[in-house]
Amino acid sequence: MALISPSRRVRRTPFSDGNEAAGVKAYTVYNRMLLPTVFRSVEEDYRHLKDAVQVWDVACERQVELRGPDAGRLMQMLTPRDLRSMLPGQCYYVPIVDETGGMLNDPVAVKLAEDRWWISIADSDLLYWVKGLAYGFRLDVLVDEPDVSPLAVQGPKADDLMARVFGDQVRDIRFFRFGMLDFQGRSLAVARSGYSRQGGFEIYVEGSDLGMPLWHALMEAGRDLDVHAGCPNLIERIEGGLLSYGNDMTDENKPHECGLGKFCNTQTAIGCVGRDALLRVAQEGPIRQIRAIEIHGDRVPLCDRPWPLMAGEVQVGQVTSAAWSPDFGTNVAIGMVRMTHWDEGTDLDVVLPTEVRAAQVWETFWV
Repeated sequence: MALISPSRRVRRTPFSDGNEAAGVKAYTVYNRMLLPTVFRSVEEDYRHLKDAVQVWDVACERQVELRGPDAGRLMQMLTPRDLRSMLPGQCYYVPIVDETGGMLNDPVAVKLAEDRWWISIADSDLLYWVKGLAYGFRLDVLVDEPDVSPLAVQGPKADDLMARVFGDQVRDIRFFRFGMLDFQGRSLAVARSGYSRQGGFEIYVEGSDLGMPLWHALMEAGRDLDVHAGCPNLIERIEGGLLSYGNDMTDENKPHECGLGKFCNTQTAIGCVGRDALLRVAQEGPIRQIRAIEIHGDRVPLCDRPWPLMAGEVQVGQVTSAAWSPDFGTNVAIGMVRMTHWDEGTDLDVVLPTEVRAAQVWETFWV
């Protein structure tokens, strides 16, 4: 496989030295920044994630900061989720849509104060869309990318590791809430969240200079917990139905097609720029939707392009992510399927690069 040539256009992170010392084997590029994808192997990393605790460099989850009197108004313009009841200290998963209702991103919004928000984004140039809205509507708000780099601690031993570094108060943080905790005299937002189903935290490291000191502190404190460097794991995320923006959904999809209708309050989120376009979808329902797909047979190759889902000679959807699951002993996948064929138990065929395989639709994911 060809390598990525180093360039200033592909940014290192405050934790890159730690990844390299830990023996990272592969990267992808995410928000023009390095994101580790493999340390030992995808399956070994998967097993360890489920059994112990990992420290993930997810600095590529760049923040879009909204600061100023109109920050809350601008945040509501971006999403069909009603944010009126959201309080400082809370994190919300928020679909962000354009004027047609198409998905632009599926970030976590972090409300630091009434006039200050962070949007922890997936892989897209959301900053420019937000700046355009702020300028076009003449809003009194500063929009920028701050020096904030998330570091995730994920796995069943995450609470124990975090308590050793931040104190036992970290155990009291509720799901999708955050607290401001001290590390070396600096106050950091620590949220109970993360891109896995194993539980854990995301630390919003404000200031690149603090990156490696925090990395070393976590690694030293977790030696007897078998802490390892890790990364979002392909197998585990598919088992849990965690979607990847740019892979499983794009701006051609409405939130309702992505199973995110519960986060769309189209009747009350009046300020959202895509609200009118989403009202019809909310009333009539989507004509296609994300489903769990089981692919029969031996392990499938890496899904680096959509695989057609066929009912006879008719394409009724596509598989966008797939992997062999050691725990479930089958190929697990995420697909977008037409309503005519999305019922649980529906038998379909999936066209792989070199063969056609039998597949089955499931309404719920494996975890």
